Amino acid sequence: MPSSTHAIRGPLPSDLHRLAPAGRRTLSAPAARRPDGLGALVALSLPALFILLWSTGYVAGKLALPHAGPFTLLALRFGLAAVVLLTVSVATGAPWPRTARAWVHLGVVGLLMQVLHFSGVYCAIAWGLPTGVAALLIGMMPLATAMGAHLWLAERMSAGQWLGMLGGAAGVALVIADRPLGGGAWMACGAGLLGLAGLVAGTLYQKRFCAGMDLRTGSGIQMAVSALAVTALALWREPGGPDWSAELIGSTLWLGLVNSIGAFSLMFVMIRRGQAGTVARLFYLIPGVSALMGMALLGEHLGALALAGFVMSAAAVGLASMSRAGR
Repeated sequence: MPSSTHAIRGPLPSDLHRLAPAGRRTLSAPAARRPDGLGALVALSLPALFILLWSTGYVAGKLALPHAGPFTLLALRFGLAAVVLLTVSVATGAPWPRTARAWVHLGVVGLLMQVLHFSGVYCAIAWGLPTGVAALLIGMMPLATAMGAHLWLAERMSAGQWLGMLGGAAGVALVIADRPLGGGAWMACGAGLLGLAGLVAGTLYQKRFCAGMDLRTGSGIQMAVSALAVTALALWREPGGPDWSAELIGSTLWLGLVNSIGAFSLMFVMIRRGQAGTVARLFYLIPGVSALMGMALLGEHLGALALAGFVMSAAAVGLASMSRAGR
């Protein structure tokens, strides 16, 4: 479960022809389109690797939570990611925000997209929500973001997106209906939905106010602010401290380095390669992969009704993503 995205500075692949010198635009069409075997292999492998890395965040989180409270685990995760990202920013001479307002906007995005989002997810998992169901709730992000953009940014929603919204909600309802919902289960689902609200609000806020920030410094600042916030929450709500087991250490390293930095870097690479539409459509596959990982590695069980809900939700999000891509 990587961190937030930022606008990518520099030309995307589709814009490169505009920057090439006139004398270098004479490649014949066959030469320009000649397939590169290695490039094709990379293009095929990156999406699969991205799905696997992103999905492992739910499993790693559940493995770590018996040894640390949700806020303590997030403090370790965000702190590690912040140290790495800020070090990379300094080492590479990355540009920093120029105004106090820009710093504040990044801090707000971090509080929404990192703190509220992951606090909701980790509390939901700690309270018994299966990893696949948590991933399913967060997997509704493309639909919920489209609805939020419609309401807040006055962006138009297509008919396919409206149908996707209804289908996704119906799929989630099937998954929830498959489980006995006592008070604790409702709390876990509510925490997951709160995490979804944080991710959607952070995405929209970032789109509105932080679109031009550098990837390295912007992410580093967000992680640093988030680490401070969850550390304060951990000291307040979880004074006992973590159980420094090998499982916690390994999960923290995986979450901080592989998920918060590695998976997000893969997403960045795919967008730079002109696969932005592919990235959007990958999100509807993540809940199913996370559910399978939970079944295989954590012994979680999903009934027939829940599996039908996963399929319906995946189809709904896929429909909405393809509808938006085709506009």
